[in-house]
Amino acid sequence: MEYPRDYKLVNVGGTADLFAALSSGQIAAAPLAIPLNFAAEEAGFNVIGWYRDVLPNYQLTALTVKRSWAEANRPLLIRFVKGMVLAMRWVYENKEPAIDFLAKEMKLKPAHARKGWEYYTANRIWYPDADINTEGVNTLIRIYSEQGQLKGTPPSPARYIDQSYLREALRELGSR
Repeated sequence: MEYPRDYKLVNVGGTADLFAALSSGQIAAAPLAIPLNFAAEEAGFNVIGWYRDVLPNYQLTALTVKRSWAEANRPLLIRFVKGMVLAMRWVYENKEPAIDFLAKEMKLKPAHARKGWEYYTANRIWYPDADINTEGVNTLIRIYSEQGQLKGTPPSPARYIDQSYLREALRELGSR
C-alpha cells in the first residue's frame, strides 16, 4: 500500500476514540493500545501488526514538566514522583486488585484487563519504580527527527531526561 494513493490518515484521538471510530465503521484500521486491541479482536477485527515488531524499544508514556517549574517546585514534584512510584509498585505487587481497578476505570472486560496487565508488566512497559526507558526516548527522538519535527542532529535523550527527581523520591522511600 502506498500513502496517500491507497489510504489516508485521520487524526481521531486516543485509543478509546480510535476503538469507537473503528467499531462504528468511521475508520477501517487503527493503532490500538493494549488492552483495547483484545476487545477489537473479540469484535472480529484482524491484527495486522504489533508496535513491538516495528519499535521494540519505545517509551509509551512519560511525565513531563518545564525545568524551571520543576526546580521552583522541587519538593512538590518529589512528592508527586513518590506517589507515582508507590502506585506502580502497587500495580506490580497487587495483580488481582490492579486488574479489577483497570477493568473498572477503563471500562474493560476483566479478561482484557488481565491480558493488558500481563503484557505491560511482562514487557516492562510500566516500570515498577516509575523509571523511564532511555532507549525508548531515543526511539521517540529518532521518530520526531525522521518526521522533520526536530532540526539538525538529533539530541541525546539526556537533554530531556532528569532522573534527579526520581532518585531523590526513591531515596526518600528508602530504595536505590
